[in-house]
Amino acid sequence: MTTVLIPTDFSTNAMHAISYALDLYKCEQTIFYFIHAYADEVYGTLKNNTDLSISEYRTSIEKQAKKQLSNLITDKQEKNHNPKHEYKGLAIFESLVDAVNDTVNEINIDVIIMGTKGQTADKKITFGSQTVQVFKYVKCPVLAIPETYSYQQPKNILFPTDYNLPYKRRELKLLNALAHEFKSTVYCLHISDFETLSLRQLDNKQFLEESLPNTFLSFEQTPVKNRLNAIMISIEEKDIDLLVMVNSRHSFLEDMLFRSTVDKIGLKIHVPFLVLQNLSR
Repeated sequence: MTTVLIPTDFSTNAMHAISYALDLYKCEQTIFYFIHAYADEVYGTLKNNTDLSISEYRTSIEKQAKKQLSNLITDKQEKNHNPKHEYKGLAIFESLVDAVNDTVNEINIDVIIMGTKGQTADKKITFGSQTVQVFKYVKCPVLAIPETYSYQQPKNILFPTDYNLPYKRRELKLLNALAHEFKSTVYCLHISDFETLSLRQLDNKQFLEESLPNTFLSFEQTPVKNRLNAIMISIEEKDIDLLVMVNSRHSFLEDMLFRSTVDKIGLKIHVPFLVLQNLSR
C-alpha cells in the first residue's frame, strides 16, 4: 500500500497535481491524503480584520477548509472512481511546511505530490516559495508537477549524479517501483570532468545499481562546465518525462534551492521533478 500526501490550496495548480497523482498511481493500492494547512490564512486575514478574534477566524476558516476537502473527495470518488484508491482529508492549523512534515512522520508517507506554485504565486516563476520550502525542509521525497504539464507515463527518467552522495535505500525503492511499473529507462548522468571514479563513487554507483534492480539503467558522463545546462540539454535530447535529483547538504540541488529563488539561476523545468532526500527518517 502506497501512501501519498498532496498539499492543496484548492487552486488550479493544486488540482492539476492531484489529477497527475491519480493517473500515476492508477494501478496501485494507494491512500491519498489531501492536506490543507490554513494557519497563514488565519493570521493573514486577521491583519485586515482586527474586530474579530483569532479563534473566530480559525473556526470559520477551518469549517470552510473541511467542507472544501469533503467536496474534493466526493468529486474524486465520483469522477475518478478507482477501487484501488482511498481518500482522506486533513485540515491542519499550521504552516504548510510544518503541517506536511508532521503528517509525513505521523502517517509514514511514501511521497509528497504537489503543484509547483500555489494560488498567489507569480506566474513568471517556476517554483513558488512554498514548494521550495517543502523541497528543502521536509524529510520525504517530493514530486512537483508543473501546471502546464499533461500527464504522460514516466518512460524516460533522468537522474543526474556525481556518485558522491550515499543514497537512501527507501528513496531508491520509490524510484525503482515507479520505473518498474512503467518499464522506464533511468538515465544516470554523471556530471564530472573526470571519467575515473573514486572508491567512494564506485561504492555509491554499485549501491545505486543494486537498489534499482527492476529498471533499465543507462550510464552516461558529461563534463561539468554548466551543470544546469547539461541537465536541460539531456531533458530535451532524451525526451525526459521525469527529472530526479537528490537533495543533501553541499549538493548541487541544495546550492540551487538555498538561493533567494530557484528561478534566478534559470531553472525552468517543464517536466515533473522528483526530489529525493538524503536524510534519515
